[in-house]
Amino acid sequence: MIRVVIADDQQLIRGGFRALLENEPDMTVVGEAATGRSAVDVVRETQPDVVLMDIRMPDGDGIEATSTITANPALAATRIVVVTTFELDEYVVDAIRAGASGFLVKDTEPVELIRAVRVVASGDALLSPSVTRRLLERVAPALAPMTGGALGELTEREREVLALVGQGLTNDEVAGRLFLSPLTAKTHVSRIMSKLGARDRVHLVVTAYESGLVRPGMRPGE
Repeated sequence: MIRVVIADDQQLIRGGFRALLENEPDMTVVGEAATGRSAVDVVRETQPDVVLMDIRMPDGDGIEATSTITANPALAATRIVVVTTFELDEYVVDAIRAGASGFLVKDTEPVELIRAVRVVASGDALLSPSVTRRLLERVAPALAPMTGGALGELTEREREVLALVGQGLTNDEVAGRLFLSPLTAKTHVSRIMSKLGARDRVHLVVTAYESGLVRPGMRPGE
């Protein structure tokens, strides 16, 4: 059973999402929140699998709430999908950098919302790395460079894998580029995520840009 929290300042939106999700045999809504602060409190109390998080809310917006939740080690298993009426690239990037695993607009078809909850609950990112790459290339100049030795624990091969992931390549494509088996490529990605504390693959793309391993306009393998 996928346990979901809905955070939105509009009761009508919360009610609609609840009715939609609870009609699915594998989903249940365990809490609701109308403000950013209450969203954090409800998530701490219920520890859901997935949070549907609005951006524009009073008393702390959805980005701030997302950052607070993902920074809490006790909530490491909770995944967040930001749901908003705003389609601006900056909101997507801010949401991802805050720790969100996905991004949807509120006029998304019901079947897509349900699919999104299942995808994120399974541990995958809702935005593909290639989509994330395009978004980051538009705002890359505004990204603050990483400081310290964030990549210091990675082997040279792992750095190569991270750079390719950051450029939008799938595990199979990484395997082909580096003459590895798909299983070996997948193992490298899993180890990189563990070493960097990344919540999912999409955050590896962000890390690749912030670390300088990937730059706007780079082609795979450069």
